[in-house]
Amino acid sequence: MVAVLQQMSAEMAAVVERVQRSLVQISTARHGIGAGIVWRPDGLIVTNAHVVHHHAPQVTLSDGRTCTARVLSTDTDHDLAALSVAAHGLPTLELGASWPLQAGQWVLALGHPWGVVGAATAGIVIDVGAPPEMPRFQGEVIQVSVHLRPGYSGGPLVDVHGRLLGINTMMAGPDVGLAVPLHVITAFLRRLLEQG
Repeated sequence: MVAVLQQMSAEMAAVVERVQRSLVQISTARHGIGAGIVWRPDGLIVTNAHVVHHHAPQVTLSDGRTCTARVLSTDTDHDLAALSVAAHGLPTLELGASWPLQAGQWVLALGHPWGVVGAATAGIVIDVGAPPEMPRFQGEVIQVSVHLRPGYSGGPLVDVHGRLLGINTMMAGPDVGLAVPLHVITAFLRRLLEQG
């Protein structure tokens, strides 16, 4: 049993290390530190709209470089923002599938809670859909049993293989975190690319 747990622990740590390469820090003068992920090697970054607040944020890449980002688009309804930084050859995440997710599947959330760089937390999927704690919410989110402290916002929610499932967005109650599903993110970026 100990050997199995040690193997699982080593595998999870390896997944976190791999995902951290695509994790960025995002800071604005007024709103502290949030997270984001590299979507494309040419500097396209995805995060939450509430992280950037339409400001020109500073983005710190995993290799320590800091760049001023340009906000390309925001979608406040889905709490998404697309940024661009002048960098190339950046590491990206393999995409998973946010649908169908099953209750009980293990997930990992990464971010920078309270400024702790590249932190990770784990839990399981509760459901996908409108959260019962937010009856007026329009759309769907991934509900997970993960405590998303401030600083996880905009960071990736990944499966046990390190594949992207969604973007962490907020807490909905004690130990219930919400993430924007991958298919909502890809639709947002598709609209951005179609608009040029």
